[in-house]
Amino acid sequence: HDVALYGHWICPFATRVQFAIVERGIDHDLIDVPPSAVRGPDFELPVEFVEHSPRLEIPMVRVGDDYLADSIPVLEWLEERVDAPALLPTDRTERRLVRDRMAWIDRHAFRPMIGVYYGLEPGAIAQASDALADALAEMGHWTAETGWLAGPAPSLAEAIAMPIHVRMEGLRRLGFTGELTPEWRAHGDRCRELAGWPAVAWSAEQTDEFVGRFEAFRRKRRRAAQRSPQMPERAGD
Repeated sequence: HDVALYGHWICPFATRVQFAIVERGIDHDLIDVPPSAVRGPDFELPVEFVEHSPRLEIPMVRVGDDYLADSIPVLEWLEERVDAPALLPTDRTERRLVRDRMAWIDRHAFRPMIGVYYGLEPGAIAQASDALADALAEMGHWTAETGWLAGPAPSLAEAIAMPIHVRMEGLRRLGFTGELTPEWRAHGDRCRELAGWPAVAWSAEQTDEFVGRFEAFRRKRRRAAQRSPQMPERAGD
């Protein structure tokens, strides 16, 4: 297969795709394209990336001469396009469960995860932390019977959730205070034994960079807020 992934280790959406590609044993090229917030002013985007990524954001995948961006559509597209061990079941009921769990994780776990490290005020960070802890507890409950998020084996639901396991230490340092359930911790241990884990696992230096970037982001935004003049109150406010 002629496959290429345009992505970067710090992007959770690229992590999803990188994990799935390696877990499925798909040979591929990895073209390092940082997310827009991380790109330096001198970084030159690949021409084909500019042509085929509508929002100039990662991840984007090429299979042969065809391109697609956005992590969940890419994961499903790769299941159709690349003949390799699947992470999406063929049984209709099982496939529906995987897709339902993927959507749930994307909505109920990913949003508060991002809210933790993009949060500026302690109250907002705490609220996102509580929501993430609740979501992880629910996801841990899913694993009670089989050990996995959607069925008897690892699936695309694991790919969707993988960035949470990868960046948990960094999330702790940025304000996540939730207590992880034994079921969710056990799921993380099983994920670390999968073939795709070494391709996405962070080193201590990567965790430090992740935390440092968002600490700097918070300092910058807070300084900007302090410099902004107060808007006068309007009559009737």
